[in-house]
Amino acid sequence: MDDSRRWLEKRNYTPEMLHLAREIVEDVQAGLPVLDAIRRHPLSGGGHVAKHALVHLYRRLVQQGEWEEDDQLLARIRMKPVRTLSGVTTVTVLTKPYPCPGNCIFCPTETCEPKSYLSDEPGARRALQNHFDPFLQVTTRLQALTAVGHPVDKIELLILGGTFSAYPRKYQHWFVSRCYEALNQVSIPELPGVDVDADNTGIPAPADPPAGYDLAGGSLEKLHTENESAAHRNVGLVLETRPDEITYKELAWLRSLGATKLQLGAQSLDDHILKLNRRGHTTEQTLRAMNMARAAGFKLVLHWMPNLLGATPEGDIADFRKLWGDIQNKGGLCPDEIKIYPTQLLQSAELYQYWLRGEYRPYSEVQLVHLLAEVKSTVPQYCRVNRVIRDIPSTNVVAGNKRTSLRQDALHEMVARGLTCQCIRCREVRGEKIDPHQLTLQDLAYQPESLPGEAASEEHFLSYVTPQNKIAGYLRLSIPFRVEVRRDEIIPDLVDSAIIREIHVYGQSLPVGSEQDGAAQHIGLGTLLIEKAEQIARDAGYSRLAVISAIGTRIYYHSRGFGDGHLYQWKSLG
Repeated sequence: MDDSRRWLEKRNYTPEMLHLAREIVEDVQAGLPVLDAIRRHPLSGGGHVAKHALVHLYRRLVQQGEWEEDDQLLARIRMKPVRTLSGVTTVTVLTKPYPCPGNCIFCPTETCEPKSYLSDEPGARRALQNHFDPFLQVTTRLQALTAVGHPVDKIELLILGGTFSAYPRKYQHWFVSRCYEALNQVSIPELPGVDVDADNTGIPAPADPPAGYDLAGGSLEKLHTENESAAHRNVGLVLETRPDEITYKELAWLRSLGATKLQLGAQSLDDHILKLNRRGHTTEQTLRAMNMARAAGFKLVLHWMPNLLGATPEGDIADFRKLWGDIQNKGGLCPDEIKIYPTQLLQSAELYQYWLRGEYRPYSEVQLVHLLAEVKSTVPQYCRVNRVIRDIPSTNVVAGNKRTSLRQDALHEMVARGLTCQCIRCREVRGEKIDPHQLTLQDLAYQPESLPGEAASEEHFLSYVTPQNKIAGYLRLSIPFRVEVRRDEIIPDLVDSAIIREIHVYGQSLPVGSEQDGAAQHIGLGTLLIEKAEQIARDAGYSRLAVISAIGTRIYYHSRGFGDGHLYQWKSLG
């Protein structure tokens, strides 16, 4: 049984709990902070009412018609509200175990999990318990998120599991289709139990496409159309792959699945380090992949790993700086987002044998915190630092850092040294109230490095910022320096087109169409950003503006003059 389902079944609310929950919520309605209200009404046997009971009570009374819906109240009482403060709820699913084209010495290996994932990681555990069925994984996450008060009408779907491009296309197509089937459900049904494999080991047998599954049957296209107005709209589809798997043909295929963002494992920009760790690709291949993916409009998340075999703290800091180019904002790979994954020594990874022989030494906690503080201070304003450590339980780490609070530790170190981080995550308005009249539109232009004769562009990071330099919303616009023939041959939608790669407006996650006083969402910032992008594209000589829209955002762009192409939406700038 999936953890989230078991978790839900344990929520048996006694009459006392429900009585106290009502009193607590009424206190919150009257203006009392949530935690203060909870402490004010202790349980008779000791302890306090959990926040999920407040959400349960609220939903029951709304369904019974006793209370009116109140999105602001729900936002206050729900669990872990920061998860959706950016305006979108993320649902993560994993593909089944499958041979990886790489042979990296730092990757852990478990036969029951995809390469590089461990069975006690939260997402991997959920996938295993749902026998890697995408429908079950999505459904159980929607159940759990709904139970603790999170809106689930706007979903960013994150498909992990190693190198997605290495899986058979039939499996890829089926997996994505099953995800959309789950998202398109009007209500979340009760789920069946999970089968075990034929050997009766207790490990769920990985789900696969049924015999005779047809890629060309139009099923995915139909699911896409349904999702445009579904109860759980997909506003972003993220896939994980390797730089050496990227071609324009591959990008067109991933786009046909609905993908809008790619995670690429660069790990290092030092070819010597890459070779020592048997990564299997070069820095040039990473650069080429970034340029091609950017030319096709994809948002780009780069994985970078300090403390690989052969690395030093000083070398890692220098390596990280290569990502961003010079002081004129020219050169560098310029990822939109970055995940920093310090190498963790795990017994199931080949790197463990190097450590036993004395050929590898993990950085100390002090070294790692110093390194992270240093590199975070160099991240430009157009990039978001998503992570600074893998979500691996510390019990798996043999030697080196076992702390999971590295982000906080690094921030404390930065404060002590007078450093600041200007990345998007550190500047999001999140749930803060804003005054639209005090916002300033900024245009940060930069030129990623390119290879001779290949795709090149000028990127514009357009953002509305508060007087405190907090970001209320932003848009990524790509202006190609020249028409990339190979791109246009495979992706005709992008002929003579500048392209919007991302629009994001921040604020407390709200149901579609609702408003909240002082929130950045739903006040027209997205439309204003699009108008500015149109002006820049027109001034650059382009006759069309394309957008790499997610399935669930097509209607949004329709209302702003974009029509449907084959893989992209676009509008004329004539």
